[in-house]
Amino acid sequence: MTEPRNTRCTLIGAPIQVGAGHLGCEMGPSALRTAGLRAALEELGYRVSDLGNVVPTDIPDLRHPNGAVHHLADMAAWTALLAEVAYRESEGAMPIFLGGDHALSAGTVAGVARRAAEAGRPLFVLWLDAHTDFHTLETTQSGNLHGVPMAYFTGREGFEGYLPPLAAPVDPARVCMIGIRSVDPAEREALARTAITVHDMRMIDEHGVGVLLRSFLEKVAAEDGMLHVSLDVDFLDPDIAPGVGTTVPGGATFREAHLVMEMLHDSGLVTSLDLVELNPFLDERGRTARLLVDLTGSLMGRRVLDRPTRSF
Repeated sequence: MTEPRNTRCTLIGAPIQVGAGHLGCEMGPSALRTAGLRAALEELGYRVSDLGNVVPTDIPDLRHPNGAVHHLADMAAWTALLAEVAYRESEGAMPIFLGGDHALSAGTVAGVARRAAEAGRPLFVLWLDAHTDFHTLETTQSGNLHGVPMAYFTGREGFEGYLPPLAAPVDPARVCMIGIRSVDPAEREALARTAITVHDMRMIDEHGVGVLLRSFLEKVAAEDGMLHVSLDVDFLDPDIAPGVGTTVPGGATFREAHLVMEMLHDSGLVTSLDLVELNPFLDERGRTARLLVDLTGSLMGRRVLDRPTRSF
């Protein structure tokens, strides 16, 4: 068993269901707990605290001219709450946020970016997702706000007066997206004007995910950065992870996903983690939840040879 680098981690449930179009993500934290996330971490030698689920209570009154946008007030409240929780819980421990849809990353990344800035270190973000989530409130046509967190925490204009001001926007040059395979035209045009690194599935097919990830990790290490990993279920191929409302064929395979996690652990750079878009209502007997627990185990130090034999 690999000795943990940071022996403390904190589980924080965020049953946010404001950005996705399919109901069920609010059950994600419970599914991850039921699938044995805490036990898996404790078996690896971590001291685990579970804060339970956090829920905002102060919902502002907000409207946006884009009539497609929905649940904006709820997202603003969630973003403010999770930014504060992420900032607080990232001191001396690794926070693991259990979603909930990907809108939660607007708050979690904002909070850990503030922590990194106060520590005098740059924050890097690894975005494992089929989508870039780079819409603004103006450009989204669906109005589903799980499509805006990347635009928000990298400081794109258009969120002022709606979502909380950022204490420390993330430099787009310190963002790497891997697994991308569904991008709207407005996002594609906006991304072309940024320094964000985008590796779609063709890049993975041509070069291998290990080569692409290693280049990014070398950059993080060279700048003594802190690394936030945001893992969306739809990064994975739906054949192995059906429990998500935004299935996109052609995602990461079982071994590609585990290789990413093993390399992240080897790097010793990861300081916070999102697990998002798990929809137990769409899952098959907990299959996707168990896979997320296994992947988290790999990120936290479990090796292939440590994996127990299962009988079904």
